Amino acid sequence: MTTQATTQDTSIFPKGFVAPNTDDYTGTVWLNGLSMADSVFPFSVMLATFAPGSRLRWHIHPDGQILLILKGTGYYMERGKPGRIVHKGDVIKCAPGVAHTHMAAPNSSFAYIGIESRGIKWLERVTDEEYNSVK
Repeated sequence: MTTQATTQDTSIFPKGFVAPNTDDYTGTVWLNGLSMADSVFPFSVMLATFAPGSRLRWHIHPDGQILLILKGTGYYMERGKPGRIVHKGDVIKCAPGVAHTHMAAPNSSFAYIGIESRGIKWLERVTDEEYNSVK
């Protein structure tokens, strides 16, 4: 018996739809709402997939956010702190009320599952200087 290895997408969930072209994103981001908040479960579970170099604006989750990194290389930054590089398998806890951002590295796509309650307060865009400061 002979087996042949093939390259395949090992994603568990579909990538979703391309996020509408809004001021909240730079680049291309796909979203898949895996479970949306309701009267019983007050949190949402979203799959977000970023094309290389794509980024979110600075933003705040009033009740915090948990990110489960699934693939690629990304950047995570909290206001006033150095950014950090994140990879598949990392878990990030964004504290309630803390301005932060998450982005794909310049040469890598990036995907995570985000768990959060309702409501995001969007802030200003991440500058090129901020983006390029992550090491």
